[in-house]
Amino acid sequence: MRRFFACLLAVAFVFTISCKSSKTGGSAGVNQLSKKEKEEGWVLLFDGKTTNGWKGNNKDHFPTAWEVVDGTLHFKGSGAGEAGAKDGGDIITTKEYSNFRLKLEWKISPGGNSGIFYLGKETPGWPIYKTAPECQVLDNERHPDARAGKDGNRMASSLYDLIPAVPQNAKPAGEWNQIEIEVYRGSVWHRMNGKTVVEYHLWTDDWNELVKGSKFPGLNPDWANIAKEGVIGLQDHGDDVWFRNIKILVTD
Repeated sequence: MRRFFACLLAVAFVFTISCKSSKTGGSAGVNQLSKKEKEEGWVLLFDGKTTNGWKGNNKDHFPTAWEVVDGTLHFKGSGAGEAGAKDGGDIITTKEYSNFRLKLEWKISPGGNSGIFYLGKETPGWPIYKTAPECQVLDNERHPDARAGKDGNRMASSLYDLIPAVPQNAKPAGEWNQIEIEVYRGSVWHRMNGKTVVEYHLWTDDWNELVKGSKFPGLNPDWANIAKEGVIGLQDHGDDVWFRNIKILVTD
C-alpha cells in the first residue's frame, strides 16, 4: 500500500511540474516553438517534416542529396568529400535576413565537416562561401581542418579561417550541439552550448585587416564587404551532417 501511494505522489509531482512548465511557456519539443518563443516572435525555419523555405544554392529545386529524416535535415554523405554528390550542394533559405537571432542544433558524423552560412548572397556560378561568413561545423577530433588555419580558427563554431571559438566546447561527433548566431547592425556573436565563443564587428578597419590575412580575398577580392542582408545556408562538404530545431527571431 505504501508503494502504491508513493507511485501516486510521484505521478502527481510530474503532472504538477508539467502543468507549471506549460503555463510559463517552458521548453518546446523538437522542431517546435515554446509559448514564450511564439510571444517573442520566433519563427521556425524547418518544420521537421518538409523542406519548405529551403532550396539549393543556384538551383530551382531542393537537392536530392539532402533529405528530411527523423525530424532532421540530413545531408547524405557521398564518401568522396568535397567531390560531392550527384545532386548535392549547399542549401539556402528562400528569404533574406539582416538583423536576427538564429538558433539551431547540429550533429556531425565521425571525421565530418560542414558549416552554417549567414548574410550570404546567391550569386550565379558561385558557392555561398564566396559571399558569406561561416560558422564552422566539424568533428574536431578527426577532421584535419581542426589542425589547419591559425590558432584553431577552423574548429567547430569558429568564424571559419578568421576567429577561433573560445572556449572550444563542441561535443564529439554523433552528439547534438546547440548554436546561436546573432547579427545586429554589423555586430555578430556565435554562442555554442550556452557560451559566447566568437564576437566580431563587420565593416570596421579591424575586420578589413582580419580578412586580408585569410583565404577569402583570393576567392573574392570584395569578400570583406559582407552584405547587410542575405540568406542563411547549410553546407554540403561531402560528409553526413544533421540539423534540427532551426528557428529565427528577426530583430530589425
